[in-house]
Amino acid sequence: MTDFEDLVGERFVIGLGGPTLRDADVRLFRETRAGGVILYRRNFASPEQVIALVEDLEAALGRRLLVATDHEGGRVIMLGRGVTIFPDGLAMGTAGDAAFAHRQGLLEARELRRLGVDLNLAPVLDVLTERYSPNIGIRSYGKDPTLVARYGVARIRGMARGGLSACAKHFPGKGHSPLDAHVGLPTIESTWEEMRATHLVPFLEAIGAGVECVMTSHPVYPNLDPSGVPATFSRRLVEECLRTELGFRGVIATDDLEMGAIGEVCPIGEAAVRAAAAGHDLLLVCHTETAQRAAVAALVEAYGSGALPAPGLEAAAERVRKLRERRAARREGGPPGAEVDGAPLAKAIATRAVTLVAPGPADFRRRLNGRVAVIFPRFSELAGRITIEEELQDERRYVTEAFAPAGIIPESMVVPIEPAPADIAAAATLAATCDVTLLFLWDAHLHASNRALLEGVARRAQALAVVLLRDPWDAEFLRPGILGITAYGFRKWQLDAVIARLAYP
Repeated sequence: MTDFEDLVGERFVIGLGGPTLRDADVRLFRETRAGGVILYRRNFASPEQVIALVEDLEAALGRRLLVATDHEGGRVIMLGRGVTIFPDGLAMGTAGDAAFAHRQGLLEARELRRLGVDLNLAPVLDVLTERYSPNIGIRSYGKDPTLVARYGVARIRGMARGGLSACAKHFPGKGHSPLDAHVGLPTIESTWEEMRATHLVPFLEAIGAGVECVMTSHPVYPNLDPSGVPATFSRRLVEECLRTELGFRGVIATDDLEMGAIGEVCPIGEAAVRAAAAGHDLLLVCHTETAQRAAVAALVEAYGSGALPAPGLEAAAERVRKLRERRAARREGGPPGAEVDGAPLAKAIATRAVTLVAPGPADFRRRLNGRVAVIFPRFSELAGRITIEEELQDERRYVTEAFAPAGIIPESMVVPIEPAPADIAAAATLAATCDVTLLFLWDAHLHASNRALLEGVARRAQALAVVLLRDPWDAEFLRPGILGITAYGFRKWQLDAVIARLAYP
């Protein structure tokens, strides 16, 4: 291979298909010269297995890779054991103590370094607004840019203290995006004045704090770049704003180029070339071998033909190399395992985050002395796709044990994540026979069936409390008289905290 092919490969982070290393995986990395690997839920069976997966790949290649993962906390967790599963960003922001965020960063750094991870694609620095956020939501620290900046910087510094590189995302800010970029191309109409006052603030603070990597976003920002291209392809936003005006000297990474937002605009090869031309150093192509090979081949062709200038290639590859070489060892800190301080911290965050969003009936707690119905989502149905704690995968047992300390023996019903009409009818019938019903609602914005479940149960329940899990904005669907409560997420510590608040005065 020629030098520029090696340099192109250095700039790619690609994903593996599963938890076992295949000959095809080794060929893919060898032939593309990809410099990094990203670990997803599909790659994780156990801490020991994921360590072996990376070490075997590196041994087969004879070189060190940059190992990345999405370990935001809460909704986005890829490695389910050997780590503390902290609550979501919005729970952290609501808990009200930036020291918690710093401690989280330190503990997760120690845990991830034991697993061999170099780069955590976190924290989320997107700022929420009054506009509904279908994708960022509880991943954000909140609506106040100063608060988001304070918590984000505290966590970044904690990660750095623990020897882990952080990646602030999604520049220039998409907490107010009207559409999930995984499925389509959003347009954000904000002006430069609005962005500087709100959405750029956390990124400026993160850069000042020395964050090593910044990830950009896919939406179109027509008032920031009149060319109308996605931010991923915008030289105005990436090279001119982030690199030059804001003075960021670290690694600029794309979000996954296989997302639906980019697929709407152009083929993957063209996307890689346009992202590099905009000023990105690190290109993420996370899922499909065909797309990964096409992206690398297109960038090799662009530099080989002179369509992209060689000095830019060399500078970008050098920034990525420096990021990778910040750590001499593949793993640090001993055998994998969660920090002993992790669970108490996660519990404290979750407990302080519990928020009553609708007061409900005055006699709610008295009714808990009678027949109590609990309608609970089938989390085990999700376990093949996202990380779900083992305790929550045995739903009936979890419900029974969670309410037992309060002396409550609930009549529980586990419903599918997308309940069918028969499930909704059965849940409504159970609610009608009990003194009080507790409905743990997954997401009524995302799934119409969940809204139908809420409405069906609300029509027949004698008294109803709704625990808002994945989407606290579902509060808008609550009828008067319904108690609404949330801890801004669905992790075990958050469920425990909500149940404790409901069950005890």
